Order: sequence, then structure tokens, then C-alpha cells
Amino acid sequence: MKLVTFSHNGRTRLGQLLDGEIMEMAWPDSMLAAVRRSMTPSPGSVRFKLEDVKIEAPLIPGKIIAIGLNYADHAKETGKEVPDKPLIFAKFPSAVIGPNEPITWRQSITEEVDWEAELAVVIGRRAKEVSEDEAMEHVFGYMCANDVSARDLQQRKDLQWTRGKSLDTFCPLGPWLVTRDEIPDPHNLRITSSINGEIMQDSNTSNLIFKIPTLISYLSQHFTLEPGDVILTGTPPGVGMGMNPPRFLKDGEVVTVSIEGLGELSNPCRVLP
Repeated sequence: MKLVTFSHNGRTRLGQLLDGEIMEMAWPDSMLAAVRRSMTPSPGSVRFKLEDVKIEAPLIPGKIIAIGLNYADHAKETGKEVPDKPLIFAKFPSAVIGPNEPITWRQSITEEVDWEAELAVVIGRRAKEVSEDEAMEHVFGYMCANDVSARDLQQRKDLQWTRGKSLDTFCPLGPWLVTRDEIPDPHNLRITSSINGEIMQDSNTSNLIFKIPTLISYLSQHFTLEPGDVILTGTPPGVGMGMNPPRFLKDGEVVTVSIEGLGELSNPCRVLP
């Protein structure tokens, strides 16, 4: 199923994408609550056209665990060594926005805002010290994600990643949450990013260094993964920081992340006064 959080007439609702329309579902108040309760949605009779609603971020995660340098070519373009273990950092849930919402920043804070197309994995069952063999049983589904990054904060000013990765609006998610059963092999999906229609990243999740079972097992040895947590699995080559000269997002540009089977996640960029 393609599960959607949407708003209509000022009310936030949950639904399922069917035949280009959204069918409202009888669920709890939020997608996070539904995932945490492992609820089976009950179909309703009310349908909405996509143009009549606002698509929101599918869910606000409990926590966002991101993986750095998980594509070898991306590590190479940034001048980093390929890690021998997953490189872990966090993004704050307050950074989450949905499709078509603006990515915003102030130049007094950052002038080097970069894009990172990523496959997001949503945890559906509590995972603590799980093996790789059982790890996929803990996956609820998948989303497109953009791990927006302030490179000047991340690389030079802070020398760590929390602030540069967690500014408000720096974690677009969506456009919907696709359940695990619809994606037979999450390690064979084309993943791209584009700016104003120009392709910047073009790769495949088969190139992930640490696959999803490895990530879930590894992470769960260190801290418990709860239903509704999100893992950002890393970005392929083609980010602005890796270009010569570097190229960063500008006011008015539109950045789009596309993953095969998961849809397109587009967000305009806006520099705040």
C-alpha cells in the first residue's frame, strides 16, 4: 500500500493512494500512531483527488538515524575513506517537512546548502539486538528522503554533523509511505536527484555498502529501534559538495528526489531574509 498523510479543509487525515486518488482510511490521529500500533487500515468510502488536498510528510518519526558515506563513490567524491562499519549520525524530527514544502535557511547561518537523495526505511516492530536474518521482519515500509545538509556548518564550523543536518526543513520525507510488501527488493531501486529538472545524482540502491539488514542489526545492538523510527540509508554520488567547483542550492530552485516505486519528492528552496 501507498499510505498518505494529507490535509483537507484544515483537517489532517490518513489515506491510501489508489488509482491516482486518495481513499480516506479509518486510522488513529497520526501515521506514527498507526505504525506503533501495527494497525491494519480500514478502507473508507470517501475519496479525494490529489489536486484537492495537501500532501504532508507521511509521518514525524520518533527518531531519525542517518548513515553517512554508504555509497563508495560518494565517499570518494568527498575525499573520505570508505567506512568499515556504518557511520551513524542523527537528524532531529523537527527538521521534517513534506512534499512541496520549502527548504529554507538564512545566509547568516549557512551559505552552503546541499542535497542528498536517500532511501528511508521505516521501522514497524521494536528491534533490539536482532540478527541480520530477522532484521527485515522489523521493516514497515519505505519513503523518499532528502538529507539536506549545511556543509559549512558540518565540515568547518562545527566539526560535527548535528547542527548542519538538523536545521528546520532539512529533512523532506514523502510523498507517501510505501509498505514493505510493495517493494520486493529494496536493494534494486533507481535513485536520483535533480535540480530544476537537471539530474544531479543517478544511482541504484544495489550500490549500498551496508544493506538494510546489516544496518538494522548493527543499530539494534547499540540502541533500541522503535516502531516509527526512520533510518536514512545514505546518499549516492552527485552531491554539490563533491563537484568542482562545489555547487550549492540557491533561492528559487526546486530539488527533487525520485526512487523507483516510491514516487517523487519535490521541494522548492527559499532563502529567508
